[in-house]
Amino acid sequence: MAGVEGRIALVTGASQGIGRACAVLLAESGAKLALCARNQEKLEQLAGEIKGKGGEAETFPLDVSQEEAIKAAVKSVIARFGKLDILVNNAGITCDQLIMRMKRADWDDVLATNLTAPFLLTQAAIGSMLKQRWGRIINITSIFGQIGQAGQANYSSSKAGLIGLTMSVAREVASRNITVNAVAPGFIATAMTEVLPAELKENLLRNIPLGRAGSEMDVAQAVKFLASEEAGYITGHVLNVNGGILMG
Repeated sequence: MAGVEGRIALVTGASQGIGRACAVLLAESGAKLALCARNQEKLEQLAGEIKGKGGEAETFPLDVSQEEAIKAAVKSVIARFGKLDILVNNAGITCDQLIMRMKRADWDDVLATNLTAPFLLTQAAIGSMLKQRWGRIINITSIFGQIGQAGQANYSSSKAGLIGLTMSVAREVASRNITVNAVAPGFIATAMTEVLPAELKENLLRNIPLGRAGSEMDVAQAVKFLASEEAGYITGHVLNVNGGILMG
């Protein structure tokens, strides 16, 4: 089986942005999609779009900050499709503030969504992958998990932790033909970055060797590759999708 044809893929944060792009591209490449996010209406719209192009997708409303909801959602996906081949941990939030002003709740909320949720989702999904001796787990981290960012101690810490989680789990499950990798986007043109001040965006663009912001599809293409059969000898890797801001 080449590529992702016929694989069952669960994508969190699938209702918009990078998650939506990943879901669309995986579906176009022949995977069957389990779409997870909090916004049921947007999930239904996406599922309709995928089905309209001849693909297969089901919606599973999910708040990844809730442990029991995660367990129930993964169980429902496996009950619906019979297995789970690909897990894309994409859902994430920001709650920016300088460290001296950051409230404990701001720290806890970001860590719960960006790091604890991928841990719990991986834990819930890994049994199916171990049983079939095949799996792909792709965690969406960030360049700020690699270099840090002022005002984002919580976000950067969560994304750095996600890299550590990626490498640790990769070592644990490699013998069962399960790969675990991360994709680290740089400055990507999304609804979240669209609201940034123009001056800040100009400064960011000046530091990108390729001279442009990345697109959601740039990230999705990296995810699709790591999810594919062709990426079977890559694990514990962080694939930078940043236009050259961070090299090496």
